[in-house]
This record gives sequence, C-alpha cells and structure tokens, in this order.
Amino acid sequence: MTIKALRALLLRRFNIPKERAVKRTLRSFTMAEKTVFYFCAALFLFSGFILIWKASDAFMVEVPIQGGTLSEGVVGNPRFINPVLALSEADKNLSSLIYSGLIRLTPDGSVENDLAESLAISENRLIYTVAVKPGARFHDGTAVTADDVIFTIQKIVDPGIKSPKRGNWDAVSVEKVDESTVAFKLKKPYAPFIYNLTIGILPKNIWKNVSDDEFSFSQFNTLPIGSGPYEVERVERNSGGIPDYYQLVPFKDASGKEAYIKNMIFRFYPSEEALINAYNDREIDAVGGISPERIADFDTRGVSIIHSPLPRIFAVFFNQSHSKVLLNKEVRQALELSTPKEEIIAKVLKGYGAAIDGPMPAGIYSWSADRKNDSDFEERLTQAKEILAKAGWKLNEQTGVLEKKSGSATIPLSFSISTGDAPELRQVADELVAAWRKLGAQVLVSVSETGDLNQNVIRPRQFDALLFGEVVGRDADLYPFWHSSQRNDPGLNIALYANARADKFLEEARSGKDEETIEKNYRAFQGEIASDVPAVFLYTPSFLYLVPEKVKAVALGPLSVSQDRFLGIRDWYIETDKVWKIFLD
Repeated sequence: MTIKALRALLLRRFNIPKERAVKRTLRSFTMAEKTVFYFCAALFLFSGFILIWKASDAFMVEVPIQGGTLSEGVVGNPRFINPVLALSEADKNLSSLIYSGLIRLTPDGSVENDLAESLAISENRLIYTVAVKPGARFHDGTAVTADDVIFTIQKIVDPGIKSPKRGNWDAVSVEKVDESTVAFKLKKPYAPFIYNLTIGILPKNIWKNVSDDEFSFSQFNTLPIGSGPYEVERVERNSGGIPDYYQLVPFKDASGKEAYIKNMIFRFYPSEEALINAYNDREIDAVGGISPERIADFDTRGVSIIHSPLPRIFAVFFNQSHSKVLLNKEVRQALELSTPKEEIIAKVLKGYGAAIDGPMPAGIYSWSADRKNDSDFEERLTQAKEILAKAGWKLNEQTGVLEKKSGSATIPLSFSISTGDAPELRQVADELVAAWRKLGAQVLVSVSETGDLNQNVIRPRQFDALLFGEVVGRDADLYPFWHSSQRNDPGLNIALYANARADKFLEEARSGKDEETIEKNYRAFQGEIASDVPAVFLYTPSFLYLVPEKVKAVALGPLSVSQDRFLGIRDWYIETDKVWKIFLD
C-alpha cells in the first residue's frame, strides 16, 4: 500500500448505520433517561469485558519461565569442584550442578540418559556400552566425546590422584569403541554398577596437560568447566584467595533444555552458627542438611521445610562373640521389643525420621518401613518381660537387674553400648538405657571420639553392642554390611553376622538381572535377619532442606547423599507466565 492510499484511508469518514436516528433519539432523552441509558451501556460493556477475560483465562494455564534467584548457604569452602576429587559438602553440591554424567537419576530414583544417547547392557550383564549424544557440549563449547569419558575414569583409578571414587571402579575396564562410544567391562555381574555412570565427566582438552602432582592444585578445581545444567558466571574470593561466593547460571544441556532458575548463588561459612546467623539475617534463603535439633534456631517464616528419607540406618549391633549375655536369643528379642523407636524419633529427631525393623532403609522399598509390632511401648515391654521370664531370667531385688542361672554361674543381664560423641547418638543412647532399665537390664554407655571409635572399637570389634549408623546408599547393596565374608576388618559386617541362607540371598540380590529379583531376595534376607536378631534397628533419618516458598516444583525422593536434592533442579522454578493451552507442547 502506498503512502497516498494509506493517508486516504485514515482520512476517510466511516458512517455508522442509523447514526442520525440514534443521535436524534438520544437528544430526545431527559437528563434522568440519559443517566440510566449511559449507566446501562457502561454496565453492558464492563460485563462483556469481564466475560471475555474470564473465557480467556479459562483457556490459559500458568507455566514456569526462566527467572529468579535462589541463594543457598553451605558450611565450609569448596576446594575440589571436580567429580574425581570432591570431598566436602561444598565440593559435592557445586560439582553436582556444574558436571553431568552419562546417565542421571531422577528424584523418584529412576535412571535416564544425560550425556548418553543410548545405553546397552549385554545379556550376561558384564558389558555396558554407552554412546554419547551428538549434541553434548561442555561449557566452553567443545564436544563431549568417548575420549573425555575414558580420561575421567583413568583419573579416578590412577593411584596418584587419590580419588575417593576409586573403589567404585575396581575390576572395571573401559574401552573406546569409536569417537562417541565406550564400553565398560566387568569381571562379574554387579547390578548397582549402573549408578557409577552418574559420575561427572571432565573435559580432556582442559585437563590433559595437568600432571598428577598438579591435579589437586589446578585452577580448574575452583574455576570448573563441565557439561551440567549450570555453569560458573562469577566467583568472589576472601582475603586469603579462597572462594566464598559462586554465581551459577543455566546452561543448555544436550537435550536442549535450560534450567528455569536464572541465578543459583552459593555462599560459604566457617561454622553452623555463622550459617544460621546469615540465614536469619536474610543473606541466604536456602539451607540443606540441617540437624533436627537445630531446626528451631532458624526463622522459618515463608519457608518450606522439605524432608526426605536418607538411605541410612541407625541400629544397635550386637557382638555375640564379645558378650555372653547377648548370645541368648531371648535377650536380643526382648531388647528389640522394648526399644522405644517412636519416642526416639519424636524426642531426638523432632519427628524427622522413620522407624525401621530391618537393615533396609525406609524409602528404598514400600515394605522397608513396615513394622513387625505396632503395639505401644508398655504392651511391648510386657511381652519382652514374658519372653525373658519364660527363658528363666529372674529379677535380683537388690540390684534391680535380671539374672539367669548358667551351670554353676549366674549371668546378669548387663552389657555396654559403645557409640560416637555426636549429640544425636548420645541422646539415643540415653533413651535406650532408660527403656532397657525398665526391662531389668543394666546398660553402660561408652562414648568415644569418632576417629578413636573407628580405630580402637569398630575395626578390632571390641564392643558388646555398638550404636552406629550405616550409609547403605541408593543402590541398597547390603552385601558389604551383612555377608559373612565381611565379618572381619576391613569388612563392614560389624554384627559379625553369619547365616548361609542370608549369604545366598545377598549374593543373588547383588547379581540380580532385574529389580523384581533383587527386591525378592532382599525381602527374604530381611526375614532371616528378623529371625536371628543380630541387631536392634532403630530408624532411618531424614534430610532437611529449608527452601523459600517462592521456589516451586522442589520434589525430593529418597536421597543417597545431600547433593541429590538437586536431581530435579532443571524443573525448579520461581517466575511464571500464563499462556493459552493450545500453545503448549
């Protein structure tokens, strides 16, 4: 259209049909009639606008958009933001966001491809072949290849690097199939191996010129480049040159998706007290891994307290070879019955935990938190006393302790509990002593510093009973903790448990070809444990995460480690917009 034609169109006068008749009618109205007419006309227009707006809103949905900032505080400064070396919580938190593995876990525990385009497992479950996605890139723009994968694994197993992940890769070899494909070869089937493939991949082009001696001192440990959902935008350091502030921004991953939260801020503090003060002063707005006894110190207004079971258990493990009284099965059964698990969770964990009756953490399987006896404490205490009385245990009125004749000797129901000096463990021990005293048992508590407990009590198995926690992990491999071959140090079978049927179930679970087989064997194994009572299982603790209510879609499934809270980070959002449903994918 020419400028002349456009000008003519704009200057053209348009006639409204019956315009003169309408004007003549309006001029004939009285003032009152005009007022009523204009009021009704305005009401009609307003009502029409509301109806149109309502109709439009009915067809619109709220969707997340990129934007907003989440600021989190962590105790301790990062040193190794590197999946091969990460040690501290700060290291692991940042590594989980900046690096990505061949596969990743979802909050519900399922496995999906990350850098991997495909994953094939051989029929004998000894070879895992992985092809890297063609579009996979590191933050510096270079492509992720098979060489990067192999380089990362080589660094993990290199004894000169001293990677804490090295044990996970024993008896595993990795070979290059082509430029984008690698094959991992195992000597024997091991179902949990697939979780090894979540390890973050290092860019070989950056690290290849760093020697083993320089590896832990490289600047790329604090200025990391990975391929994860976030990349480093800004770093601030304190007067000593140590990073105390990181700003991360979204990176478009191999799937072409970017995280919604535009800025992830991490600040680091020297102590839990400093962290709490910073939180209450609104310097940060999220904190993870809070101990239940400190939750009351946080200002939780406008905050969601999200909790999720950790794949850990706490229990009292019996050393029957060290304590004669604990050789008696009826004693172990009575102690188990008279343990106030719910009271311990309420008083010590402030309700953030789940009572368990077996070695499988709550949250791993639907049945792992099922209770054998849901009677109240007084009923269970009565049952426990009856079991002991039937077995010949009688109360010594002078000492208040149960005794039993054994040949020419008299055995008192007395033993000691060894435990660490953590406040939580000491409180749990006190609760156990008080409850078992009501049963007629004399229980002494021996508290040791963590290092001393491990070196002088656990490793040589010098204890009657041990109040301790075990990190089972997301793969729920119970073999290291309960197989008879693991009874002696460095094995982790601290109850010195030996049962041929139980060993068979553990072996078959470890090499199981599918989840159904694995679960079936673990359930059968738990039945053997319930019958033998080698320990009193207490609880699975919960991970506590304080996060502002403005952050949506924060879903935490069972966590293996604290940084697993970020498994669903790509779906978290703060900002939203409304669009018509027809425009959604």
